[in-house]
This record gives sequence, C-alpha cells and structure tokens, in this order.
Amino acid sequence: MSKVSKRLKEARSKIESDKIYPIAEAIKLVKETSVVKFDASIEVHARLGIDPKKGDQIIRASVVLPHGTGKTVKIAAFVPEDRMKEAKDAGGDLVGSEELIAEIKKTSKTDFDIAVTVPEMMPKLAVIAKVLGQKGLMPNPKTGTIGPDLVKMIGELKKGKVSYKNDSTANVHLTIGKVSFDEAKLIENFETFVDSLKKAKPSSLKSTYIKSLFLSSSMGPSIKVSIN
Repeated sequence: MSKVSKRLKEARSKIESDKIYPIAEAIKLVKETSVVKFDASIEVHARLGIDPKKGDQIIRASVVLPHGTGKTVKIAAFVPEDRMKEAKDAGGDLVGSEELIAEIKKTSKTDFDIAVTVPEMMPKLAVIAKVLGQKGLMPNPKTGTIGPDLVKMIGELKKGKVSYKNDSTANVHLTIGKVSFDEAKLIENFETFVDSLKKAKPSSLKSTYIKSLFLSSSMGPSIKVSIN
C-alpha cells in the first residue's frame, strides 16, 4: 500500500468525506487543497447510472468550455490539397493530405492531440483507422471533428472544445481548467460541462442518470459536489 504524504493528509483533513459541497465551495476547496507545486489540472468525475455494455447507453459528446482547459492542443487536419491553406489559416498545426496519411501508416507516429477532417477524406483515412482509433484520435461526427467547415471546427477546438465519453465502469472524466484559473471561470466551465452531460442522457435510460459528481486536482483529494 502506497504511503500517503503529509501534504495530502493535511489537504484531506480540510474536506468532510460525508459532505456534499455546493459547486462554489467545492471549487474553492479544490484550489486550496492542491498538493503539487505545478499548476495542477482540475477534473470532474461523473458516476453515471448507464450500462456501458448497452450500445444505446454509450455517452460520447463534446462541449465548448467558455474558458478552455488551460492546455494548448495540437490539431492535425487531414484535408484535400486545395484546402490545406484554409486549414493552416484556421489554426491547424499539422496539415496534410495523402502524404501525411502515408507517413502515419509507415511510422505509426501521431504527434498531435486532436485530428479533424472533411467528409470526402474519410475513405482515405481507412488505412490508418487502427492507429488513430487505438489512440482515441479517429475523427468522429459526434465529437465535432468531421465536417465541411474547417474554420468553425478548428476554431472551436482552439477555443476550448473538448470531447468526453464514458469508460467501462460507466464514469466520465473531464478536465475543466487549472488551479490558477479564477473561481468564477472554473464554476462556469463546470456548469457548462454538466449541462452538456445532462443533454447527452440516453433516451432509453429510465433509472438515475448522474449518480454522483466529484472534483479533484492532479494528485489531490476528491470533493463530492451537489447535483442541481
């Protein structure tokens, strides 16, 4: 069993384990109890009442956080030759067509965080679908990474659009900012995500959807948050 550091013990002592905190109080606490010396990320952990084995209850969506996550994302755009300049001007960091696909097929290297493409390029991406899929990088219409409007698509991702999906234990995890963010910005990001999550509720689900919500910073203690 790993040893709990003195700093983490002190942080945990500030939190009542059986209390459900209002979001404003929870945000204040998660900032106060960050136990690392770097600018830690703050995550929301949602425990859902879905059955992840049922295809019609899978949660997969995206949301534009008004204040971003604090992380700079590197975007790869797979586009036809005649749209490469447009993708670069929109903010694409790695822009290419068939030559980029061939390079990834040869090396399996994916030095980017998000991949976007236009519908006509999807058949060409088939040869690297396995490489991208294993790393969660395959463009998907549900996450807003396939579409004809490159300017809008790349622009939203640069501004703070993030994707999320449930894991095998019916939980969803999402970074909503950094400890250095203002409390008001973190609250707004949190509320924007929760609204998006509620809208993603499967129509076939009849039981409780969001069972519990927790906030935590990197390596910090978790704080249970009230569900409004």
